[in-house]
Amino acid sequence: MLHYIIQILAFQLLFLIVYDVFLKKETFFNWNRVYLLATPVLSFILPFIKINAIQENIPEEYIIQLPELLISGNTTKEILLPEIVLGSSQSFFTFLTVPVVWQYSWYLGVVISALLFVYKIFTIIKLKRTGTKTRVHNFNLVSLPNTNAAFSFFNTIFLGATLSETKKTNILLHEKVHVKEYHSLDLIFFELLRITMWFNPLVYVYQKRIAMLQEYIADAKAIAEVNKKEYYQDLLSQIFQTDKISFINTFFNHSLIKNRIVMLRKSKSKKIFQLKYLLLVPVVSIMLVYTSCTQEIEAQNGPSSKDLATGKSPLIQKIEAVKHQIEIQGNVTPEEEKALKVLAFLVSNDISNPIHKENRNPEGLPFSKIEKVPVYPGCENQSLEETKKCFMNNIQQAVLKEFNVAIADKHNLSGKQKIYVRFKIDNTGKIGSVQARGPHKALEEEAIRVVKSLPKMIPGQQDGVDVGVLFSLPIVFEIKE
Repeated sequence: MLHYIIQILAFQLLFLIVYDVFLKKETFFNWNRVYLLATPVLSFILPFIKINAIQENIPEEYIIQLPELLISGNTTKEILLPEIVLGSSQSFFTFLTVPVVWQYSWYLGVVISALLFVYKIFTIIKLKRTGTKTRVHNFNLVSLPNTNAAFSFFNTIFLGATLSETKKTNILLHEKVHVKEYHSLDLIFFELLRITMWFNPLVYVYQKRIAMLQEYIADAKAIAEVNKKEYYQDLLSQIFQTDKISFINTFFNHSLIKNRIVMLRKSKSKKIFQLKYLLLVPVVSIMLVYTSCTQEIEAQNGPSSKDLATGKSPLIQKIEAVKHQIEIQGNVTPEEEKALKVLAFLVSNDISNPIHKENRNPEGLPFSKIEKVPVYPGCENQSLEETKKCFMNNIQQAVLKEFNVAIADKHNLSGKQKIYVRFKIDNTGKIGSVQARGPHKALEEEAIRVVKSLPKMIPGQQDGVDVGVLFSLPIVFEIKE
């Protein structure tokens, strides 16, 4: 979830930078309106788009899920999962979980923002009740006593009774554009975004940009029907004191007057400048490359998307793990041989698999996208399967041997402690980029120390070129009391 929110913020920031640098000063007002309304929605959708062609052709690094290790405070043993799962590079942010306190903070922010929104609506309703209402063409006109306020909200235009008739004429022309163009819908859209994402400052920036753009649109159409000099004088003559409500179209807004006059005096942009909107193509393409090459690692005990993709439930994975363990040990007893046959039967029939057997890929994903996997020292000159098995066994034995189980007593740890470690074997075979996420800092530091102590490997290869390979290694440290 955190990774998704960060992507939304990053995408919205990039869209706003493109708008401010290349589009804001152009007179393509309707195009800019579409841009400001569409890009926030795109920022929510793009993180979900994964293009397989990009995943297959672009990545220079690969991530491999290693078997989970179980380290006991009394005895040490290993659980070998059936396969090493290969995928594209994944974000380490997935290891982060959102604390409950932040969830409640978000709920509180939403409630407060929603209450403020309701308060603003009631303020407008109250103003409408205090004024004198008349019907003019396709909109309602409300005359507000003892004020010179002027603004519109949906199909209702509010005018202060103290305004002169000349000013009222110019204001009506301006505000009627807001009504006809349904500008209030745009502002309400961003108001709803502010409620759900109250913590996101970029939503407020978007709302200010769309409000300014709406004033440009209304000015451009109103000025065609009145004397331009007169219109300028009205803008400069008085600043109307209207209660600040973020989703109404105020005729005079002190912070916008200068920009409105500058834009009114600006000549129309040349049509060739519309090509600037093509900047969206490379920008969106970059975002799609990022989202397609980024997947979240499931740090949960339940079945992950990879489990479903390979068609193997957690129970079947455990059965295969035990089967693999028995095969490694050799010299099986008659009882173990009998149990092995039962396990083989269960695996072949996959009795607990929620996905139909005929729809599964029996080969799964292991090493299907990399020609040569990294090789642990001493595992050279073996077949692919033997190389994989040798690699996994040596990694496990090294971690089990080096991990300091006395750390439990030192820090008063108990029960099962799960640590997620990610590291990289780069294109020279060196161990690097070691990261860990666990319930205790001491466990994270110990896991990082142990992984960094691994020897230099023979790097993996893809298309005859040495490539970096990322590994994800879950470690369960069980302290028996």
